[in-house]
Amino acid sequence: MSKEKLHFDALVVGGGIAGLQAALDLADQDFKVAIVERDASIGGKMIRLSKVFPTLDCASCITTPKMAAAAHHDNITIFTYCELQSLARTGATVTAAVVQKPRYVDEVKCIGCRQCEYRCPVYVPDPEQGGFSARKAIYVPFSNAIPPIALMDVENCTLCGLCAKVCPTQAVKYFQQPEQFTITAKTAVLATGFGLTPLENKHQYGEGKIPNVITALQMERLLAPHGPYNRVLRPADGKEPDSVAYIQCAGSRDKSMGIPYCSRVCCMYAVKQAMLLSGALPLADITIYYMDIRAFGKGYEQFYQNALAMGIQFVRAKVASIDPGDRGSVTVHYESQEGGGGVTRASHDLVVLSLGMVPDWNPADQCAVSTGSDGFIKTVMPKIAPARTDMEGVFVAGAAGGPKDIVDSIAEAGAAAMEAAKYLVAARRVAA
Repeated sequence: MSKEKLHFDALVVGGGIAGLQAALDLADQDFKVAIVERDASIGGKMIRLSKVFPTLDCASCITTPKMAAAAHHDNITIFTYCELQSLARTGATVTAAVVQKPRYVDEVKCIGCRQCEYRCPVYVPDPEQGGFSARKAIYVPFSNAIPPIALMDVENCTLCGLCAKVCPTQAVKYFQQPEQFTITAKTAVLATGFGLTPLENKHQYGEGKIPNVITALQMERLLAPHGPYNRVLRPADGKEPDSVAYIQCAGSRDKSMGIPYCSRVCCMYAVKQAMLLSGALPLADITIYYMDIRAFGKGYEQFYQNALAMGIQFVRAKVASIDPGDRGSVTVHYESQEGGGGVTRASHDLVVLSLGMVPDWNPADQCAVSTGSDGFIKTVMPKIAPARTDMEGVFVAGAAGGPKDIVDSIAEAGAAAMEAAKYLVAARRVAA
C-alpha cells in the first residue's frame, strides 16, 4: 500500500486498550479504520501489566485477543512506530500528517524469526522489563508484540553487520529514513493514553536515585510470569525482600508537583500488587502508606477488605521523605494520621511508589482540540456525551480524557465509537 495519501472512514490515534476497542467497534460496523500507534507494537500500557483488579485476571489474556482481532480485521489498518505531526479538520475531512519512524528493518520482508536478535552481540537495559533485564540492539519488543517486527536501537548499535548477515530475508536496512504520509478520514478518536508522573520530580522521594525504590509499573514486571527474574527480587542486589512498602499519592494530590488531582487507580493497583506479593512472598510484611483509600468501582471495596483479611497492613499516613538505609534497606519517614502518632520512621527492604496519571500527549502544537487545566483532553459535555471534544467530528476515549481504570476506558471507547459512527452516518446522509 502506498503511504503518500491514505483514505479511511475513521482514524484512531493510539493502539492501547481504548483505541483497540474503539477501532473494533467501528470496524464491526463496516467502517474502514486506521490505527496510528507511537510504539512499535499495539497493546498500550495494559499489555505490560501482570493482572487486573479486582478480578485478578491475566492482563495479557484480555489484551492479546483484542490485539489479534484488530490485526486480522479486514476493515482495520494498523500503523505502528508512527508519530502524529498534526491533526486538522478541513470541511468534512480530518487530515492527519504522520511520520513513520525508521525501524531500520523492512516491515514487509521481516518475518519475525528473531535471528537478528539472537545473533546481535550488544546488550542494553530493556525498558519493557522495567530496566531490570537486558535486550539486544536489534529486537522484537516482546514475545506477543503485534506486529512481530524487529527494530534497531541505533543509539547502541555498533554496526557490526552480524544481524544483516543472518537475516534470511535481507530485511535489515541500515540507511532507512523516516517516511511522511497523510491520512484523511471523516472522523477521529483520540485514545492517546496516559503517562506516569516522573520518578525524578520529587526530591523528597530520592529523585529515582535510591536503590530498591521502584515504580508501580516496574513492580508489574517483577510480578509478571514472564518478568525479568521469574520471581520478585530486589533490583539492587537480587535478594528476596522481607518487607515491602507502598507509598500512595507519590505523584497525585500534590500541588508541589503541579498535580492536585486524584489519579483514581493508584489505591486499587497498589492493593492488587500487595495481594499478588503476599502470594509470591508469603513470609514478607507488606505495608501500604495511604492518605485515603478510594475504592470507587464495583467490587473494589470488597477487594480492599480481602487485602485486609490477608494481613496486608494499611497505615494512614503521609510519607514526608525516604532515605537510603543500611544494607540496601529504605527508611520511610512519615506522619501518622491515626492515634496522634506524630512523625516516625520505618525500614523496608523494597519501596514501591504509586505514581499518578498524567497526559501522555499534548495536542497544543499538533491539534486544535482543547485540554483542561489538568492537561487531559477536554470534553464539552462530560455528563451527557463524555466522548465529545470541542473539535467537530473528533472524539476522545480512555485515559486521554482523564484518569480512569481499564473498565471505564473500555466503556468510554465504546461511547466514542458510537459517537463516531453516528457522525459518519450523518455525514453520509448529507453527502447523499
